[in-house]
Amino acid sequence: MAALDEPLKKILGGTTAKVLAEHLDLHTVGDLLHHYPRRYAERGELTRLADLPLDEHVTVVARVADARVHKFNAGRGQRLEVTLTDGSGRLQLVFFGKGIHKPHKELLPGRRAMFAGKVSVFNRKLQLAHPEYALLDGDTDGDAVDAFANQLIPIYPACQQMASWKITKAVDAVLPSAQDAVDPLPEALREGRSLVPLTEALLKIHRPDSKADIAGARDRLKWDEAFVMQVALARRRLTDTQLPAVPRQLVKDGILDAFDAELPFTLTEGQQKVSREIFDDLATEHPMHRLLQGEVGSGKAQPLDALVLTPSGFRPMGEMTVGTEVVVPSGERAVVDGVFPQGEREVWRLVLSDGSTVECDDEHLWIVGSRETGERVLTTRELRADLLRADGRPKWSIAPATPVDLDDGGERPLDPYRLGRSLPEDGLPAACRNAPVKDRRAVLRGLLDAGGEASGAGDVFRAASGPLAADLAWLVRSLGGAAQLQDTGAGGYDVHVALPEEGAGDAPGFRRSIRAIEHVGRKPVQCISVAHPSHAYVTDHFTVTHNTMVALRAMLGVVDSGGQAAMLAPTEVLAQQHHRSITEMMGELAEGGMLGGAEQGTKVVLLTGSMGAAARRQALLDLVTGEAGIVVGTHALIEDKVQFHDLGLVVVDEQHRFGVEQRDALRGKGKQPPHLLVMTATPIPRTVAMTVFGDLETSVLDQLPAGRSPIASHVVPAKDKPHFLARTWERVREEVEAGHQAYVVCPRIGDEEDAPKPGKKGASGGNDAAAAASSPEDIAEKRPPLAVLDIADQLTKGPLAGLRVAVLHGRMAPDDKDEVMRSFAAGELDVLVATTVIEVGVNVPNATVMVIMDADRFGVSQLHQLRGRVGRGSAPGLCLLVSEMPEASPARARLAAVAGTLDGFELSRIDLEQRREGDVLGQAQSGVRSSLRMLTVIDDEEIIAAAREEATALVGDDPELTGYPELRIALSALLDEEREQYLDKG
Repeated sequence: MAALDEPLKKILGGTTAKVLAEHLDLHTVGDLLHHYPRRYAERGELTRLADLPLDEHVTVVARVADARVHKFNAGRGQRLEVTLTDGSGRLQLVFFGKGIHKPHKELLPGRRAMFAGKVSVFNRKLQLAHPEYALLDGDTDGDAVDAFANQLIPIYPACQQMASWKITKAVDAVLPSAQDAVDPLPEALREGRSLVPLTEALLKIHRPDSKADIAGARDRLKWDEAFVMQVALARRRLTDTQLPAVPRQLVKDGILDAFDAELPFTLTEGQQKVSREIFDDLATEHPMHRLLQGEVGSGKAQPLDALVLTPSGFRPMGEMTVGTEVVVPSGERAVVDGVFPQGEREVWRLVLSDGSTVECDDEHLWIVGSRETGERVLTTRELRADLLRADGRPKWSIAPATPVDLDDGGERPLDPYRLGRSLPEDGLPAACRNAPVKDRRAVLRGLLDAGGEASGAGDVFRAASGPLAADLAWLVRSLGGAAQLQDTGAGGYDVHVALPEEGAGDAPGFRRSIRAIEHVGRKPVQCISVAHPSHAYVTDHFTVTHNTMVALRAMLGVVDSGGQAAMLAPTEVLAQQHHRSITEMMGELAEGGMLGGAEQGTKVVLLTGSMGAAARRQALLDLVTGEAGIVVGTHALIEDKVQFHDLGLVVVDEQHRFGVEQRDALRGKGKQPPHLLVMTATPIPRTVAMTVFGDLETSVLDQLPAGRSPIASHVVPAKDKPHFLARTWERVREEVEAGHQAYVVCPRIGDEEDAPKPGKKGASGGNDAAAAASSPEDIAEKRPPLAVLDIADQLTKGPLAGLRVAVLHGRMAPDDKDEVMRSFAAGELDVLVATTVIEVGVNVPNATVMVIMDADRFGVSQLHQLRGRVGRGSAPGLCLLVSEMPEASPARARLAAVAGTLDGFELSRIDLEQRREGDVLGQAQSGVRSSLRMLTVIDDEEIIAAAREEATALVGDDPELTGYPELRIALSALLDEEREQYLDKG
């Protein structure tokens, strides 16, 4: 047996080994040697007491400021209270009963010592109850002083049963075995990176003589973890390239071409790049494994006060909701099928040749044309970089929208021509602008006959008032013409008008060139997607924009090749939204085999766990026969009875919501391993992608959302300040009275199925004495999570009495859920009390406030997703995070971080810093049993990137690692049976 594999029991004895195994998961000499100090205390240095984390076992070095014995119970009981100080804060120690005698003699004012215990709160003060301690000066405890004779004192991650200095003694016992450590790094790599040998690193990390020793040891040990992990992932990627898969070549004149043929433009450069990467991977004989970051179909945004053309006239972007009818450039009507607030962004103003302007963000898409390139789709950023020709003239022009009939429902004069002849100085009634084409032409003709004169190829209207000039230009642009205002300097405008010839049928109107792009500043913005093959809509001054969907094109390409594509969504709500969006975007192409369906079309089916038996049987039949080319579903897709005819592509939406086992179960349904496209809208730092998703090639869409629209977030300390909670419900009532709606989110449903089991830790009704002895955060954690059904009942009978309140949760019947969401979206409900079923895919722009009960029970990314449900309209959003946790607790620090920023990337970094990365090669989602002891993916990006390059090159040259036996040993230690299975399935 190798020295580092020796059980600790043989070296340390059974009692110590048992504590290390049960409480710190340390079983062998190697485990203990890799249990590194958390930090180091210097002789004479006092640790900052102000930074102590609540509810954690800590070791501190501090000086005694005061020590007093207090009597209680009529003198029958006594306790010793010791106050520590370090200049930054104070900490109280408390000892009871007979345990006070020894510390009372030793912990005298001025004495410095090390103390270890669990930080709790009593009377709003931090304290350690009955801590262990070791004196650091004086001669009262010579053994303790000798144990910490080094200049730098290692402070180990400890537990209540094993203080840091006891771990130090255990490490001393096994440290000689470090000489037998097998060095996994190739000698050339170690020398090339100037890294110390592993044996030296282990000795210096545990017993350093200087800070330079610590730095050198840390660098070396971080490289060990990064390199061995990246070798494992590199071998996994290499193995994947050896697996057989059915190549999915693009097919001419298939369903994808038919879909693309409806697009009057090319994709943006970013979308083209991502599509090329995906289709190149799909065409290979090995499975694609690609991570696509970005909220696909969104990201191109306009300010909330930008205008969108609807059948009744222009409405502000901020008023757009799912289901709103809009006008597409061809003149047809379509509905908005997605609303995507994008937070505050830098906004630019396009200035067109007729003087009209349109505001948008840098990612906004414009259908533009030029003599050199023909028609293309370019972002604002791309236009800014290539705006003018060499001679300084505008390069790009924007096509007009087809004139359409409008009707705002108002009364119009019987004779629109006579209205125009009357020359209304105050402008035209809205009903005469938002009118049928023939009426708008009549009004315009009346205006020009009364006040216009011929001018070249058009007309000029002299000295119109400001309101009339603006309405005249509006009418001209609505009819496909061009109108330019020229200030006369006397309070009026000359309006130059050019119109397409009447009766020209489908002849195009006048194109307007883009003369300049000006910076406006930061504004709240959002974008919409439109359920129409063109994915386009008409915005301010009758200009045209659009959105598109990358993942759908990948699925259509696989269907063309004879395969099937499955999209796995985390919730029924999101699965239904994807299914509805895909079928609406595809139109008749989604009706393959059906009456009226396109010849090259296919079926798009939905499969969820709560579907009716008949619909479910038909969906399963369509899948096994191949009638359905695309299926959208939830976890129901993973069930054994679900069989595919030829599964070619698996698209996983919101990857962070699925475990590896679930992903693997769906991939296992292909005759050969299907291709895999993983999508996530949750921002992932590059380092996380390189570690957690190291087996996936990564694509990032440029239009990643930067957050959500303006949302004020605040923590509500319900326990400390109950009047804050009362004020929370007042704010909800105020928003409802202002015509808005509210969400209240709870972590639990509250029916019998999810109630805490009797006697289970955390159930109510436990031992009162135990509860009284617990810290406030213990009590808050042990209380059952607040439940939807209970909170809804309390609110309707109490602070929200009289409001229209409904509940929504995952165990409701599908029809009932749909009815509640429909009623809430229609404004028929004031408050929706729900579980996290509303986390994704729910768009109700009129909802402006969200109250999250027991917010500390949710993760950072989940809180970020939840609050994205408000602030989706023109009104700002408010998110109130209710918690009973004490102010100094890590949970409250996490909530404060969420309240402090809307930046998804920043929050993902905070989440990682607080929770750690988790076992990146195992199934754990958080840091309970991380394989990373020294490396942190947030801080060590350069090491991870360099290790990935080195590992990829080494594995490419020697896949079996035959020339690196030490590395093979380290790899075997890293890849225990569980992780090996994980990598096999990944």
